[in-house]
Amino acid sequence: MSGRILIADCVATNRIVMNVKLSAASYDVIQAESGSQVLELAFENPPDLLILDMELGNPDGIETCLKLRENLATQAIPVILVSAECTTENRLAALSAGADEFLSKPLDEVNLLARVRNLLRARVVGEELERRQGTALELGFAEPAPVFARPERIALVATDPETAVSWRNNIKTDFSCPIDVLPKEQVLNSIGRDASPPDVIVLSADSDIRPGGLTLLAELRSRNATRHAAIIVVHDQDDQQSGVTALDMGANDLLTTQCDAKEMVLRIRSQLSRKQQADRLRETVEDNLRLAMIDPLTGLFNRRYALPHLSRVAARARTKDRSFAVMVLDLDYFKRINDTYGHSAGDAVLVEVSNRIKNNLRSVDLVSRIGGEEFLVVMPDTDLSEARSAAERLRRVTAEAPVCLPNRKKEIAVTLSIGVSLGGTGGQYETPVQTLVDQADRALMGAKSEGRNQVTIGKTTTFNHGRPAA
Repeated sequence: MSGRILIADCVATNRIVMNVKLSAASYDVIQAESGSQVLELAFENPPDLLILDMELGNPDGIETCLKLRENLATQAIPVILVSAECTTENRLAALSAGADEFLSKPLDEVNLLARVRNLLRARVVGEELERRQGTALELGFAEPAPVFARPERIALVATDPETAVSWRNNIKTDFSCPIDVLPKEQVLNSIGRDASPPDVIVLSADSDIRPGGLTLLAELRSRNATRHAAIIVVHDQDDQQSGVTALDMGANDLLTTQCDAKEMVLRIRSQLSRKQQADRLRETVEDNLRLAMIDPLTGLFNRRYALPHLSRVAARARTKDRSFAVMVLDLDYFKRINDTYGHSAGDAVLVEVSNRIKNNLRSVDLVSRIGGEEFLVVMPDTDLSEARSAAERLRRVTAEAPVCLPNRKKEIAVTLSIGVSLGGTGGQYETPVQTLVDQADRALMGAKSEGRNQVTIGKTTTFNHGRPAA
C-alpha cells in the first residue's frame, strides 16, 4: 500500500533512520524538525499519515496533534506519536490528544510498518466518504448525509470469563451502551443470532476456537454479522508478533494485557467513532442518492453519478500523486440471452452479474451501470498490476458459474469482456476523464474483436482466456 507520510523529529539522526525504514517499504516520506514546520507542511498539502515525536519543539508533539485535530483539512489524518519515555502518562496523553497510536523508541520496524498499513487502510474509508459526499454536493444534493444513529454495542471476549468481566467492570462507567461478555466457545453463534451485532469487539489474542492462532479473529472477519465490526485485539506485551499478525489479519487496533483501563476506554471510543464513519459510507450516502443516482434494477450507481465521481477521483490523484484505474465491462452475447429466454431472464442475469462485480471489489471502488449490459468501475489508488488482477478476477467469477434463472431449472452461461485504462501516471494527470473512459471502451472493443471473455489493457496488450461463450 503506497502512501505519503510526514515524519517529524528534532533529531536529524532519528529522522534519517525512520526515513530509511519507511522508504524501503515504498512509502513517500517527507520530513520536518519542529511542530510549526509540521503544521505548515500538513496544512499546505495534507499527507496520508503523520509520525510525530512527542518531544518536538515549538509546539511539542501533543500540542501539534491537537492543532491538527482542530483543522478541518487535517483532522482525519492518522497520527502516530512516539517517545523515548514509554510511560502510562505519555500513552494516555497521546491518545487523549487525538493520536491514533503511541509507540516507544527505539521503534521496532515490523511493528511500525504493521501499524502504518493498518492506519492507512482505515484512512481510505474516510477519504472515500468525503469523495462521495462531495460528488453528491456537485450533483445538487445540498444536505449532508445524516449521521448513522443506531445504538452502539460493545462485546468483550477473553480466554476466561473472569478476565472479560474485569474489563467490563473497568470501563462500564464510561459507556452508556450495552457491554456484553461473550464466552469464546459461543461467540460466533451468539453474535450470529443477535439482531444488533456489536460495533466494537475486544478480543483476547489467545481466544482461539481451535489451534492455529487468532483463528477467532479470522472467523469474525468472515461472518456477515461481524465483518464490519471494529476489533481490538489484546495481546501480551512481550508477544509483539501476535499484535503484528492481528493487524495484518484485519484487527483495527491493539491493546496489551498490561494496559491501563483508561487506555482501553480511549481506544474503544476511537473505534466506535470510526465504525460510525464506515457505516455512513456503506449506508447513508447510497440512501440519500438512491432515487436519482441508483439504477433501479441492479442497485448500482448510474452514469449520472459515476462520471462526476470519476472526476473527483482524478482530481485527488493529481494532488496525491496517485494512479487510478477505469474499467468498462460488457456482457458477451447479451442480446442472444434476451432473444432466447426473454427480458426477465436478461434482468436476472444483469442482477447476478452486478452482484458478482460488486462483491469482488473493494468498498472504495465505484461500480456503476452505464448502459443496458455495460458497467463502469472506478478504482482509486490502483496501479496497472492491481487493475489487471482485479479485472481478471471479475472476468473469472463471472465465467466460472452459470446464472440460475428464478423459478426455472435453466442455467445460463455468461462471460464478460473488459477494457481497462489507467489515469494519474506517466503524464496522464491532465487527461480528461471522458478520454479515460473512451480508452477503456476502445480496449473493450478490442477484447470483443479478439474473441470475448477476456481483459484488454489500453490499446496494445490483450490477455486471452479460453474460447468465448456460446
